[in-house]
Amino acid sequence: MRDPYEVLGIQPTATDDEVKTAYRNLARKYHPDNYTDNPLSDLAQEKMQEINEAYDAIVRMRKEGGQSQNGGYRAPGGGPSRYGDIRNMIMQNRIMDAEMLLDGIPAYSRDAEWFYLKGSVLHKKGWLEEAYNHFATACRMDPNNFEYRQAFNRANAGRQTGGYHGGNPNGQTCNTCDVCQTLWCMDCCCECMGGDFIRCC
Repeated sequence: MRDPYEVLGIQPTATDDEVKTAYRNLARKYHPDNYTDNPLSDLAQEKMQEINEAYDAIVRMRKEGGQSQNGGYRAPGGGPSRYGDIRNMIMQNRIMDAEMLLDGIPAYSRDAEWFYLKGSVLHKKGWLEEAYNHFATACRMDPNNFEYRQAFNRANAGRQTGGYHGGNPNGQTCNTCDVCQTLWCMDCCCECMGGDFIRCC
């Protein structure tokens, strides 16, 4: 199935109310009743099924460890996330405020969600290579998290198209550390799918 957030046309940082609104708008648009005796009825029915599956997937993911149904964020373990305010700042494009709070968290207590959010801030600032590295770290620390993996995959796709230069004035997009880091994250993803361990050194 396609990325459920992409199907609904929203970002993973959308609130529960925004998810419901997006779903309802699309459901009204593609409801089969609107296409009775229409040659596009089969297409509309397929689209409606995709929309329903995407909405169900998002609700399920958030119950299992993403955002809570009341709009607050939850950590992967199910407890309340300590980054709810920072996530809201990023959604509101208060990037400098979000970064200031993130940078104030001691290095020893920075978890996977911290690296994901820092990567999101760096991405919005245009520091794309640095954002990629932070997403890779988040993915390594919590390879089963769909939100982190999705951000990493998007960042990696940007690098593949040659548009990922970040703060590098020479425009270089790849070095030995990047290759090793990518392999490491791929290995984590592979292991959680039952694949073999790959050693990189």
